[in-house]
Amino acid sequence: MATKLDISELDFQGIKENLKTFLSQQDEFRDYDFQGSGMNILLDVLAYNTHYLGFNANMLANEMFLDSASQRANVVSLAKQVGYTPTSAVSSKATIDVLVNNGSGSSITMVRGTKFTSTVDGTAYNFVNNADVSVAPVDGVYKFSSLDVFEGTFLNFKYTVNTSDTEQRFIIPNDDVDTTTLTVKIQESSSDTTTNTYTLAQGITGLDNTSKVYFLQEVENGRFEVYFGDGVLGKAVADGNIVILDYIVCNRDAPNGASTFTLSGTVGGFSNVTITTVNNAAGGDSPETIKSIKYNAPRDYTSQDRAVTAEDYKVLVKSLYANAQSVQVYGGEDASTPDYGKVYISIKAKSGSNLTTLTKENLVKSLKSFAVASVTPVIIDPETTYITLTTTFKFDSNLTTKDVSTLGTDVLNAITAYNSNSLEDFSGMFRYSEALKTIDDADPAILSNITKVKMYKFITPTLNSALKYTISYNNAIYNPHSGHASTMGGVVSSSGFKINDDSSTNEHFLDDDGEGNIRVYYLSGTTRIYTSTSFGTINYTSGEIILTSANITSISNVDGSASTRIRVTVTPDSNDIVPVRNQTLEIDTSNSSFTGSVDEIESGSSQAGTGYTTTSSY
Repeated sequence: MATKLDISELDFQGIKENLKTFLSQQDEFRDYDFQGSGMNILLDVLAYNTHYLGFNANMLANEMFLDSASQRANVVSLAKQVGYTPTSAVSSKATIDVLVNNGSGSSITMVRGTKFTSTVDGTAYNFVNNADVSVAPVDGVYKFSSLDVFEGTFLNFKYTVNTSDTEQRFIIPNDDVDTTTLTVKIQESSSDTTTNTYTLAQGITGLDNTSKVYFLQEVENGRFEVYFGDGVLGKAVADGNIVILDYIVCNRDAPNGASTFTLSGTVGGFSNVTITTVNNAAGGDSPETIKSIKYNAPRDYTSQDRAVTAEDYKVLVKSLYANAQSVQVYGGEDASTPDYGKVYISIKAKSGSNLTTLTKENLVKSLKSFAVASVTPVIIDPETTYITLTTTFKFDSNLTTKDVSTLGTDVLNAITAYNSNSLEDFSGMFRYSEALKTIDDADPAILSNITKVKMYKFITPTLNSALKYTISYNNAIYNPHSGHASTMGGVVSSSGFKINDDSSTNEHFLDDDGEGNIRVYYLSGTTRIYTSTSFGTINYTSGEIILTSANITSISNVDGSASTRIRVTVTPDSNDIVPVRNQTLEIDTSNSSFTGSVDEIESGSSQAGTGYTTTSSY
């Protein structure tokens, strides 16, 4: 009689039990004790071998597809099939001004590879310029302005081409190479010192047998290989040619934040220089992760080296600017004031502040080669809306030995993790229920919480000038009825500042009258004295405040420190806050509070709820 085989099990014990069942159905083993005999060992071996083979077969199948592959070599190979090359390690870049104090002559040349040093966390790092730069004196002053310097060490490696060696490969023999700094040159022979510089191919369109291009791919052990055309698509290398590879090997993100630089050596023979930092070092990063490759490769293929959709721009920006953590793209027709024919791009950097003007210009120039002719890319800085939480939680003292202060710290740590994991990029929406759950889950003893939400933004006024300032929260502001809370100052508040409309030296603040007007006042004791009841307007529905003609003469400290900005805080209409366009959200934990008290009912001290305290939700 035929026996039906169960082949669905993949785990060791399931396979073993299936083997037992199969054998017990055979006449030869019908009364056999498999568990207590030497046959048990044989079954273990068979089950182990079957499990081992099944695991390998499953892994092999998984590694054949980009979505399920887990080994980097396989992920890179699958990405290569759609024409995607992972990004290498990226050198940290700083921008400096170099003033040569004792210069002379018609010009001074700073040669490629001039070294500057900086220290971060007690470790010294070298920074180098990536190209020869010459300057002529202006009014007798030699100044290298906005000079980009890259962290790392310049290295040089040469290969002599041997076409008879079918296995010859031109692999960069160093880890942590920044391929964006790679220069590839071909020297005809050892006796001919002239060289030709080859450029990285951006595709095969327009290539012929004379095109001096090279191709780049990641190979084993995370290193990169340079290869050349076949004589049809790109010029082929010949016997005796010398391949010269110049590149920077960097320390990834470790030098980020470097701010003070000193010259190592000379500039054009002169050592007396003054260095001013324009932008601190930023942008250093590790090679692209497996997760990132799996996400970007199919999207890069979809974009087909052109920018039409918002997703196309996002993919291209991330490939052109490795320091991009998050990218937001929207058409000019979706701007707060429609601007047709434009596409707005906002980039949140992995490290460092907003992009420099030069970086923006270079990025726009690169994007124009992919964009539709009638569309102009415009790069704008991200705007951060900060959220503050005032939380009061109840906890069961029977379930923990922690005191209120320790539980408050646990809640703070949980909210900090929620902030970094769920917010701080263009798609990070603040969901009130998630925040409440995060607080409740911070410790098993926490039973409930009441959390009040506010949001604020900064403005940076130009002092002693009557100017218009617009503050867009892009979320409705709480105002349940006309004139709401007017006598208490409405729902708007601010940090302090002084204005020229008041002859005294009073510190002024903002509030609203609940009817769409922004007021400015100073305090006489606890009484608000209004200098102006029409300092600006507020649209509660759109979440926009406009200071129509604010002449601000000085700015008070913010959070105890000198500031050039005024903080303007409002109460949102909804506790769910949505980032719009180039807006990002961030919880300001330093200005949030997390306090708790024992739940007297659950703790057993008050069975009837007498003396139980509650907290207002408003």
